[in-house]
Amino acid sequence: MKNKETFKNEGKLTIDSYETSSHFVVLSAIAGVSNENIDISVDKDMLIIKGYRKNPKEEKEERFFNQECYWGPFSRKIILPENINSSKIEASIKRGILKISFPKIQKTKSKKVNLKN
Repeated sequence: MKNKETFKNEGKLTIDSYETSSHFVVLSAIAGVSNENIDISVDKDMLIIKGYRKNPKEEKEERFFNQECYWGPFSRKIILPENINSSKIEASIKRGILKISFPKIQKTKSKKVNLKN
């Protein structure tokens, strides 16, 4: 990330997470954030997303009637399920939507064990 500001007063990134038969997926509306201002990492069983959304307004003196957009640093930590392969993480941004995808680990079916005499 280019902007190395401290994350003391950061916003919380909103996400959707779901699973399919083959993947665990995290989605987030992240419009206005350039690729160099986002950091995605995996630490053990935790997905960590940090970033910085630069405020586009140029005027110094303004009188807001409504201010709902969050500008500045943000982050989110997501506990990952056990049945994923975190070494094969894929991430992309398309039309302002961040998509992070992990393939699921295919569990072996249970097997009956016969005792020997």
